[in-house]
Amino acid sequence: MHFDEIVARLRERFGDLVGEADEPDPARPSLLPGVFVRADSVTDVCRFLHDEPAMAFEHLSCITGTDFKDSIHLAYVMTSYVHRQVIALKVKLDRDDPSIRTVEEIWATANWNEREIYDLLGVYFEGHSDLRRLLMPDDWVGHPLRKDYQEQPDYHEIPTTRENPLGKY
Repeated sequence: MHFDEIVARLRERFGDLVGEADEPDPARPSLLPGVFVRADSVTDVCRFLHDEPAMAFEHLSCITGTDFKDSIHLAYVMTSYVHRQVIALKVKLDRDDPSIRTVEEIWATANWNEREIYDLLGVYFEGHSDLRRLLMPDDWVGHPLRKDYQEQPDYHEIPTTRENPLGKY
């Protein structure tokens, strides 16, 4: 099944919950084809992509998050080995209150991906089995991958900045 057929099936099944699609571009082969869905439908759409035999996206490769200052975007990169297809399901979240339902009941690998995004971007994954910081200490203030993040000068009296011995670069 080609990307446009997958998008058509999603639109047929979920209607206006499915938004714009990034078509594959031969001029930019590194651009992963993807489709935007509404945040409140992500679990249903992921379940469909996983369970529907014509889709069979049995592997969640990763979930990535990006802060765009006005919103936070997530990209769920999934693979169907049976159909030799890779797509990204994209979601736009409210930056002031970024939350979305977990997909770890569909793909267990989502557990650590969601924890990393929670830790570094502050996205809350509703229903997650163990949502806590993964990389930063439990008492760390803020989320380091946010555009407005202000690093503290020290953490428990340990400097958080490093001086470059070669000067500025």
